[in-house]
Amino acid sequence: MNYFELSTRELDRELEFLQKKFTEFQSKEINLDMSRGKPCAEQLILANEMLSYNINNLNFVDSDILNYGCLEGLYGARMMMSVLMDCEPQDVIIGGNSSLCLMSDVIEFFFTIGINGEKWEFGNTKFLAPVPGYDRHFQLSEHFGIELIPVSMQNDGPDMNLIEDLVENDENIKGLWCVPKFSNPSGITYSENTIKRLARLKPKSKNFRIFWDNAYSVHSFAKNCDINLANIFDACISNHNQNLVISFCSTSKMTFAGGGIAAIGCKDLNFKNLLRHYSFKTIGFDKINQARHVAFFSDNQKKFTKQIFLEKINKHMSLHADILRPKFELVLEVLDKKFADNPIISCSSPKGGYFIIANTFGSAKRTVDLCSQLGLNLTAAGVMFPYKNDPRDSTIRIAPSYPPLEELAMAIEIFSLCVRISCIEKLLKK
Repeated sequence: MNYFELSTRELDRELEFLQKKFTEFQSKEINLDMSRGKPCAEQLILANEMLSYNINNLNFVDSDILNYGCLEGLYGARMMMSVLMDCEPQDVIIGGNSSLCLMSDVIEFFFTIGINGEKWEFGNTKFLAPVPGYDRHFQLSEHFGIELIPVSMQNDGPDMNLIEDLVENDENIKGLWCVPKFSNPSGITYSENTIKRLARLKPKSKNFRIFWDNAYSVHSFAKNCDINLANIFDACISNHNQNLVISFCSTSKMTFAGGGIAAIGCKDLNFKNLLRHYSFKTIGFDKINQARHVAFFSDNQKKFTKQIFLEKINKHMSLHADILRPKFELVLEVLDKKFADNPIISCSSPKGGYFIIANTFGSAKRTVDLCSQLGLNLTAAGVMFPYKNDPRDSTIRIAPSYPPLEELAMAIEIFSLCVRISCIEKLLKK
């Protein structure tokens, strides 16, 4: 039934029916977690082979992996990560296990060191934030006192007209957050035209940077997915703008979520200055873990090519896709059936990444709260926007990856019930 066409009496009757079902779920003492895009146990064990490697066999010609040194990372690891970031191995710096930590390092660098004497000013620095977006980007910015300016996401990426106008006229805008492929949380992939326009930006600030968080570069799960991301580095070089972009990625959703490797991809001034910055922080990151990853994603750990890495990575990620695909299909199928004739919710249909966006009828916070009362833990409403301020109170992030299928089915039943209740409550108030 279409709630928008019901009378007040009919809505009251429907709400009474739904509240009885709500009470039934309450008695079941459910505990389900869909708060974050975490790999499930079946995904994590796909890389277990890596843990059995004999350390004596992980010898690399370019470095003693047990000793200090090799600040920029093993060359094999740099080549492997360059495949994920569409850049050259010599443009890669291998870090620890967290790309978010590397983003924090780069922000710290621009505030404290800068390039050519140009630093960002505490309390006077702004970032553009595509919305809905990645909550941890926003939290990190707020931690450093960076003012966030929302930019709406469109079907081909963020609103480029607004970005161009803001960046080219405000020297205090120092950065732009981007998750360019299967964006968190919308699942949108930036079009070639959007990337070309980004590469042509002429920022008023000399040290403006695009933070290119390519977290899902090989994370498609749809069958025969033909979505490709244009190369931002090539586009920037063509526009003599090679220092505009700093790229980040990790293997966190490829191997072990807490034990992968992360990397920065950047050119020229960015690379030179960031590598020097790291030289004061560490003598080198964990090369044993780098060596494990190189051996896992190559046929011969002493002789490897980009093509070998690409083939092995794609083969491995197809196993992840086989686990994720049924979960996303289940969520979308159930929601489509339950709301086919009731337009109180609309959902994205991603082909990769880790999230589905559900847009409700201005009742996101109430829906999430009701789900919590039934033991279903979702991402807090509003956090996909700067300062947790969703102006329409509509966006909810669904993360299907972690629960088993049988638990996921129950989670979506609960979610659907809470969406209906919150919508009716809102309609009755009006």
